[in-house]
Amino acid sequence: MADIGRFNTLPILERVPFGLYLDGGIEGDILLPNRYIPTDQPTEPGDRLRVFVYLDSEDQLIATTESPMAQVGEFASLKVTDVNRVGAFLDWGLAKELLLPHGEQQRPVEVGEYCVVHVYLDNSERISASSKLDRFLDRTPVEYSPGQQVNLLIVSRTDLGFKAIINDRHWGLIHHSEVFRFLRKGMREAGFIKVIRPDGKIDLTLQAPGGRGRDALQSQILARLEQAAGVLPLSDKSAPEVITREFGVSKASFKKAIGGLFKAGDIVIYPDRIERISD
Repeated sequence: MADIGRFNTLPILERVPFGLYLDGGIEGDILLPNRYIPTDQPTEPGDRLRVFVYLDSEDQLIATTESPMAQVGEFASLKVTDVNRVGAFLDWGLAKELLLPHGEQQRPVEVGEYCVVHVYLDNSERISASSKLDRFLDRTPVEYSPGQQVNLLIVSRTDLGFKAIINDRHWGLIHHSEVFRFLRKGMREAGFIKVIRPDGKIDLTLQAPGGRGRDALQSQILARLEQAAGVLPLSDKSAPEVITREFGVSKASFKKAIGGLFKAGDIVIYPDRIERISD
């Protein structure tokens, strides 16, 4: 059985003048048009191809080897290309654009803007989008642990910080005090669980906790020193905003990192710079 709106690996049934027919199980035969047939792998009857299955403009199942920006069940930040009486249309990487019905809009959208949406199948098995995200999140128990690395999709900026979707499953918040580099809606970032509160809300951080974070930052500093002929015009006396601009971390994290490098004998710290010690 082929899953509509998702990637499937399907066997080839036959070649016809206009493409390949694939075995979609109970969904029937699914056409892969000639323009999407790969040239770098076997495409004879019995071979299997990884394809994305969706509905064409006539609501017929069709396959493509192109990759959309999101599958059914996933979230993505997509650009609005048109708005008409039925809703907004989003560019999701395929020839047929994705519909965001008016009734599924958290607020009215305009052409040219990006909005974060969930891709789902409506009651007619059509692939649609919704920007009413709450109903698609927090449906599974929280099983994270502090320090765990997670995938984040930045959704919006609030008075407290940035709301983000964690692993396509839960809401989380990056407090302003944890933001040391540029963020905007739609960005995907690697993050870490900081705290799971008693009420189930999740606080996030963009910096690896403890030694892992220091090790990663120290590696970045050494790499920058290598690129800069062994000298960087930064030290533990530098302004916090300068450190944040250069490395995307807090001054406290930077001081700990260069302190560790100093103790290891890798660098010398001066009031206005750090220098790599030659081997």
